[in-house]
Amino acid sequence: HCGDGILASLHPGPLPDDAYGRVFPDDVLEARTGVPAIDQAVRTLGREGHLHNHARMWLASYLVHVRKLHWRVGADWMLGHLLDGDLASNHLSWQWVAGTGSRKPYLFNAENVARWAPASWHSPGTVIDAGYATLERLAREAGSPATVPREPGVLAAAPVLPPLLERPPGAGFAEARGADVAGRDVWLVHPWSLGNPPADLAPGTLRLAVCDAGFHARWPWTARRWQFVTARMRAIADVAWLDDGAAVAHALVSARSVDGLRDPHLGPALAPLARREPVPAFEEPAARCASFSAWWARSRPIGIARPARP
Repeated sequence: HCGDGILASLHPGPLPDDAYGRVFPDDVLEARTGVPAIDQAVRTLGREGHLHNHARMWLASYLVHVRKLHWRVGADWMLGHLLDGDLASNHLSWQWVAGTGSRKPYLFNAENVARWAPASWHSPGTVIDAGYATLERLAREAGSPATVPREPGVLAAAPVLPPLLERPPGAGFAEARGADVAGRDVWLVHPWSLGNPPADLAPGTLRLAVCDAGFHARWPWTARRWQFVTARMRAIADVAWLDDGAAVAHALVSARSVDGLRDPHLGPALAPLARREPVPAFEEPAARCASFSAWWARSRPIGIARPARP
């Protein structure tokens, strides 16, 4: 619904946008904030490429409301490290936490962590060991009370997060070439369409894996996510291209036909070529919903009875 509008604050948050910093705190990247819940979340993200939803919200809330980091900086950073990173889900969730996409900021405290997380995550005696009234006041005050400076002469800690890469490690992808697809029916395999190709494809259809280099220059991934995606692409595709989306679209002009599953991540050059709608798991509500809760209340699973709410 919003397109690139999700990349800017949907409405004002607790503080003006310019009250938040744009430089990611080193001590968070190095998992040495002294808040176990945060340091454990960063280590887990780096090690597994995944975080429980509670941990995602805690990490985002700490960065935005305690450390006063702009939500967009945090959202861009987290997206590249998540195996299941999705622009809408990730960036709108950060906005929900920040209070720019919800009625109020999401806050958590040490008691909340102790209730839901293992003992190694518990954070008594830290900045989050406070009541919600105190945390609400902190979220609405400019300036960060929790900076952890590095002592003079102390080297940076060993990185706990893998680097973000604009292209997959190793070989296997070629530049877009019209000769590869000339006169062929083509089915597009892309990072958001990794299921088995449809059974009704015409005989001889070329299964073409495509990665848009322009997208990944803007949104790089860890090697782990690249490996997750490219291993599946190699299993189901005949040819693999990594090139700018416009170059891919230009090369595909020589194909007899092109189709694939629609997905907004494909961008303006490739999205028009993937026209087939994915099979939905839920009926879409008639009216647009401004929150997941509203959508969940109005949507219905297709072919599955939804459990009654307790």
